[in-house]
Amino acid sequence: MINSAASLTTTKIKILQRSSSPAWIEQAIANLDTILLDHSHCERKAAGVAINLMFRYPAHQKLVRQLTAIAQEELEHFEQVNQWLEKRGIPLAPLNSPPYFSKLKSQIRHAEPDRLVDSLLISAIIEARSHERLGLIGEHCPDPELAKFYRGLMASEARHYGIYWVLAEQYSDRANVESRLAELGEYESSILENLYHEPRVHS
Repeated sequence: MINSAASLTTTKIKILQRSSSPAWIEQAIANLDTILLDHSHCERKAAGVAINLMFRYPAHQKLVRQLTAIAQEELEHFEQVNQWLEKRGIPLAPLNSPPYFSKLKSQIRHAEPDRLVDSLLISAIIEARSHERLGLIGEHCPDPELAKFYRGLMASEARHYGIYWVLAEQYSDRANVESRLAELGEYESSILENLYHEPRVHS
């Protein structure tokens, strides 16, 4: 059993309202091959999110420049995870998506600049949750080499959520961003209250 104290590290991630449960850690560690495959999909989707924002807001020079770097790094991680899949003999294959992403997307307001701010803050929250959970895998993974790989990804995930968060403050004042971030963070935590029946990075 994973002790509940195992998730205490996550309280340092201010952007998250609640830490991941020990039940998620147990599910992930017991299904590492599926988690690795889902992680591949997550890295590809993360690159796509950054690219889509660049296409939607091409006149936002700072956003385009910083999200270009994020997209490139996400694709590098995609390739690295795929190398692990190959090493472990796991074929690339589709997976059912948990409701996590669609539920978060449903909270994006439609009028600008609220739409942009919400898109950036939701991306920040997703990256923060990734940072937390990849760290938990790195802490509990029984394969030392794979654990080291996951610990090595944590810094970039933290940098990504910081970039999205700071970008949001370019398009709204800090008080509004912090208030909206708290609302979205609370909603994100509520999604995770019921563990998804299949192992996923965000479940």
